Order: sequence, then structure tokens, then C-alpha cells
Amino acid sequence: MGSDAVLEARRRLGRIGVGLTTPIAPADEWRQAARQVEDAGYGAIWVNEAIGGREVFTQLGVLLAATERITLGSGIANLWARHPAAMQGAASVLADAYPGRLALGIGVSMSAIVEQSGQTWGSPLTRMREYLEGMDASAQAAPTPDVPFPRLLAALGPKMQGLARDHADGMLPALMPVEHTRKARELLGPDKLLVVGQPVILETDPDKARGIARQAGPFTIPGSPYVRALRNLGFSEADFDGGGSDAIIDACFNWGDEAAVAKGITAHLDAGADHVCLWVFQPDLASSAEQFERLAPFLLGT
Repeated sequence: MGSDAVLEARRRLGRIGVGLTTPIAPADEWRQAARQVEDAGYGAIWVNEAIGGREVFTQLGVLLAATERITLGSGIANLWARHPAAMQGAASVLADAYPGRLALGIGVSMSAIVEQSGQTWGSPLTRMREYLEGMDASAQAAPTPDVPFPRLLAALGPKMQGLARDHADGMLPALMPVEHTRKARELLGPDKLLVVGQPVILETDPDKARGIARQAGPFTIPGSPYVRALRNLGFSEADFDGGGSDAIIDACFNWGDEAAVAKGITAHLDAGADHVCLWVFQPDLASSAEQFERLAPFLLGT
């Protein structure tokens, strides 16, 4: 994408979006939650995927058809789940059908998840570079959308971030402190997209909020790229004990009342994020949509 296309993608995404990441649920529940988020004024909805289960492009198609203006993004599409030509083709078809409403986030996932699927984990940087080359090589066989879709990489470390800068339209890191956002913007420069995923916990009791964060955090997963990225920011081994120290939880999770959460999200925008994707830890889509509606006046001024 050229600079004009990046500016247009920023405009369409808006400053704040949400992540809908819950267990398997009926399609009507997804449609209802998406409409609520759109009506609340958010700029984008991001959905994730495992390998199998809720396939991300099918899910994006359902939600694009159920809404009118909001951008839909993959956060992320797991490259281990499909051939690069299939990734390029699926994104191109949706971008052609819904001009300007698709954003493609791609990630390499984690070794434990990949090996559980029966595949062999290798160098994530090499895998991503070769995958992007495969997507580019297959682009002529796919539809050419009138509005190009941005291609973003889930990038936490400097090498993957450099790949995002040089071979994509930007990056989509998640669960990182404000300092990581600031460094990511410095590495990307001004002409690439920086979408930041941030967890939100609407709980004012510190012990309860941190307890929720520790249960949800990825700091105990073997080979977690989040741990490596946080070590690079100066956190010690002791910070990862017991699901994360107070310091690491408070740096990576936005908790408190609506005003406190909004302050934490604004800090990432001030540090250089173009767009922040919020996600909440709720048992169902209806509860998630309700929390996003509660936050909207504080984040969107609605």
C-alpha cells in the first residue's frame, strides 16, 4: 500500500476497535454482538482463530454481511491454518465484495499450538518471510479489490517488526506495555500502520483485577513470544512467576473503572498507535458487547 492507501486505512479503522474472541457461539449471537459494536461507534471488529474451529475468513464473511460500515479484521489469521495462496485468495475475495472494510492481520502463533495441530514448528521469521513471498506470488490469480486491504503482521520482537516494516503495511502486536508501542512506532516510521491489541478488565478491586489477568495471561505458556518481548523491555525472570508480578500485570492489562481504562488506552495512542483493539474477558458475546457499550462514551465520546 502507498502512503495515500495507508491514510485511507487509518481513516476507515478509526482510533478504537474491539476484539470478539469468545468460545464457539451460534452465528446469530455473533451477528447481534457485531451490530451492537457498530452501533456504539467503534471503527473495527477483530476476530481471531485457532487451527480448526472458528475459521477466520468464514467468520469475517458472516460479520461483514451482518453489518453496514464497520471494518472487519483478522487478529490474527494463523498462517499455519492455510496455504499462502489460500490466504491471499480469501482476503482478496472479501475485500472485493466489501470495499474498504477488510484488514488482514497474519501471525505465526506459538510453538505449542502449532505442534498440537500435528505440524512441525520452525523459525517463525523464516516461515513468515516465505509465507509473504508465497502470498505475493499468488496475488495475480486472486481478485484485485478496488480498495486494497492492509496486511499487518503480529510482531512482538524487533526482527519480526522489521519484516512488518519492509514487507507488510504495518504490525499488530498485542498484550504489550506502552513502551513497546513507543518503540514499535520508532521502528516502523510514520508511514506504516500500528494496530495495538489491549486487554481490558472493568474491575476496580486490584486483587480481583490482577487475578483475572493472571488467569488469562500467556506468561506461563512454554516458548511464549510475549515473555521474550517483555524480557527485552527489562522485566526479570521473577516478574513471570505465579502468572505475572503486579508490575507486569499493571503494565500489560488495562484495569479499573471506565475512566481508568480509557486513560490507559489513550496512552498507547499518544505513544504512536494508529488504532487500539480492545478485548474483554467475558463468558459470552452478549456480555462482551455490553462492556464495549459501557466503554464507548469514555473512548469514543458517544
